[in-house]
Amino acid sequence: MRRLRNLLVSNLVTRDLGGQADLDEVVTSISEFADFAVQTHLQALMADMVLAHGMPIGEESGEPQQMIVLGMGKLGGMELNVSSDIDLIFCYAEDGETLTSSEEQRQLSNHEFFSRLGKKLIAAISEVTEDGYSFRVDMALRPNGASGPLVASFAMVEEYFMIQGREWERYAWVKARALTGTQSDIDALEKIVRPFVYRRYLDYGAIDSLRSMHGQIRAEVIRQETRHPERSNNVKLGRGGIREIEFLSQVFQLIRGGREAALRDRSTRSTLKILGEKGILEPLVVEKLLDSYSFLRNVEHRLQYLDDAQTHTFPAKPEDQQIIAQMMNYDSTEELFAQLAKHREFVAEQFDAIFKEKKSSKSHPQDEERMIASTLSESDGHEVVEAQLIALGFNDVPGAVQRLMLTWHSPRLQSLPENSRNKLIALINKALGMIVAQSAMHLQTLNRLLDFMEAIARRAAYLALLTEYPHALERVVRMMDSSDWAAKFLTRHPILLDELLDETSLHQQPDWAAFAHELQQQLDHAEGDTERQMETLREMHHALLFRLLAQDLEGQLTVEHLADALSKLADLIVSATIQAAWQTISTRHREKPKFAVIAYGKLGGKELGYASDLDVIFLYDDDDQDGPAAYAKLAQRFITWMTSHTPAGILFDIDIALRPDGASGLLVSSVASFARYQEKSAWLWEHQALTRARFCAGEPGIEAQFEQIRETVLRQQRDPQKLKTEVLSMRQKMRDAHPNRSDLFDLKQDAGGMIDIEFIVQFLVLKYAHQFPQLTANSGNIALLRLCAELGLIDVDLAAKTADAYRSFRKLQHKHRLQGDEKARVTPELVVNEVAATQKLWGMLLEGEA
Repeated sequence: MRRLRNLLVSNLVTRDLGGQADLDEVVTSISEFADFAVQTHLQALMADMVLAHGMPIGEESGEPQQMIVLGMGKLGGMELNVSSDIDLIFCYAEDGETLTSSEEQRQLSNHEFFSRLGKKLIAAISEVTEDGYSFRVDMALRPNGASGPLVASFAMVEEYFMIQGREWERYAWVKARALTGTQSDIDALEKIVRPFVYRRYLDYGAIDSLRSMHGQIRAEVIRQETRHPERSNNVKLGRGGIREIEFLSQVFQLIRGGREAALRDRSTRSTLKILGEKGILEPLVVEKLLDSYSFLRNVEHRLQYLDDAQTHTFPAKPEDQQIIAQMMNYDSTEELFAQLAKHREFVAEQFDAIFKEKKSSKSHPQDEERMIASTLSESDGHEVVEAQLIALGFNDVPGAVQRLMLTWHSPRLQSLPENSRNKLIALINKALGMIVAQSAMHLQTLNRLLDFMEAIARRAAYLALLTEYPHALERVVRMMDSSDWAAKFLTRHPILLDELLDETSLHQQPDWAAFAHELQQQLDHAEGDTERQMETLREMHHALLFRLLAQDLEGQLTVEHLADALSKLADLIVSATIQAAWQTISTRHREKPKFAVIAYGKLGGKELGYASDLDVIFLYDDDDQDGPAAYAKLAQRFITWMTSHTPAGILFDIDIALRPDGASGLLVSSVASFARYQEKSAWLWEHQALTRARFCAGEPGIEAQFEQIRETVLRQQRDPQKLKTEVLSMRQKMRDAHPNRSDLFDLKQDAGGMIDIEFIVQFLVLKYAHQFPQLTANSGNIALLRLCAELGLIDVDLAAKTADAYRSFRKLQHKHRLQGDEKARVTPELVVNEVAATQKLWGMLLEGEA
């Protein structure tokens, strides 16, 4: 089935992009294949179940029972995307028990029988094998959602509709289409569903509830555009997107479908045509809506063709955007975005026109003064802006004028609706004065700010936020001035703008327990929706990181305190990810995994920076025969959850090179095999790395075992000369791998820098820990240098100077990272004393006699 799916999708992509298939062929073909997959698997699985448990029999009718699989959403409407998941609901007509025909068969209730059958069907369709999957399956639309039973009898469905059915579920059930089952059962279910979805009379209560629902939807759209900025460029969920067209057709179905059977069609396109034919919508409007629908769905398909991913947003990379434009037969992304904006603006106008809300009359006064940005479009604009910038006190007027002109005339700004462009002009104008007041490097800050403004130009919610809250704009300008990294981070994640509104919470120290609790609550709420859970992890991580960034830029955190906080944040994210990812593994053999993540490197040493990757290994302690396979799957899924690019970005890059046997080793190791490897097979450099390793998250019982292994390994008595030789050899390999051909001093790699200090500490631990077990404590390089001095292993004064050097290097490195520098390099004169102290201690320990 999976191979057939791959063949079908490849064929559809080829025909679609080659102009041989239209939208109807694409969506119909993949929908028919989904029907076929469900029906074929169900038939085979049902036969197996009957063989094992007998045929389920209705307690009232005495007739054999079949499971009805309802296709919802786009599957119900026969309008699936090539990479859609399929929304399903499972029903059966009557309760009862299976009728066994032999002693080997085990009798089950009908509910248990169909629950097991449903689980098997989901697994058959959605589990990933070497050939991929047939479809992702979403069961969230069933009665009571994720908290409800997997299958429901007709009586249960009817009772649910009468007592608990909600307004939005009427919209969902408009699309319900039976893919399996006997015709008599399908007809019986239809009689239950129809009165719930389609009301017989059009009364004012129904109209009011629809109007109220629209208000909630509009509020949700605005909120989502603020919290989820990618949805303002989301062809499905964004304003003027596919979802609004679907809503336009469905709302008329709910209002009139009770009386007009023709409006009960499940297809969005068919319903729109009927609305035009009946004069409910103007035929010309319908024609344009259908045109926009086809355009948006074609764009959506091409977004999904790129990586066979269930995405509705444009990729971040310009080259990928260009590919999308070419697939849509446009020469440039600007042309595509301009056409996309026209379609979305039209859809949004129709959406708003149908659900007009009463609004208080407000004047829209235009700013009377000539705004700097707006004059750029005038014939004498260049000279006028130059004069105004000089008057403001800008210190690089020619550069500022050139950048303002480039921004103003960019296709992105020129294609904006006039009201959005005016808002943007006003914001830029206000920001110019703020830049002069707050920044010493006017042009640098302006460039960063305009990059940010261009990124949010199409997101009306952000423009409104900055317009309404000038103090947020001031803080944005301040961040743009302080740090290139902060500027780029905010530009990538403008959702974080709302974090700037509350000055009090922005400066509060993190409440880690409250953060962990809220994170777990949100993940639990989204259980079953992996995409939403991954977004939740990213959004909450980014929000707290942004708060720490703001405090850092305001000088409220030392480098050490910041690193501790970033490491703690990473620990909590890692822990939550393990638990959530484990729940998605259908073959898990226990409720909580006996699995742990061990941190090495910067995370292990609690020296994490803003953009650090995570060096980790995975251990488990479980004798169950299914354990190794399940934990290998968990480790792989953990890496995927961490590194996948979603609309909210990624969490962390993951480096697993330090696992036993490196790239050739297993992804996960048992605690016992890890202990054997460390004691008998590991290289010395792996023991060096172990000095900075610690338990990060997972099964608490593994923490004590890991610490015991770590201490045993580090306390091995070693030959001093051999130890020195191997440490020097490894250090030379690192220097050879990172040559510095500049005249600047590399704070990390050069002789006398940070890595030398780290190697000094590791050497001291490995040499003396058999005598002094307290050296195995993972307390950081500075604390260990101090301890070595107290134990008389190194000179007290030199230890203090080297520790101060390490602290200075970290501060300088952090400063360079904030400015977005890839390498932290400074003039040698700036660190001459620090380098001298480090080299002196290095020489005493590693270049003399052992």
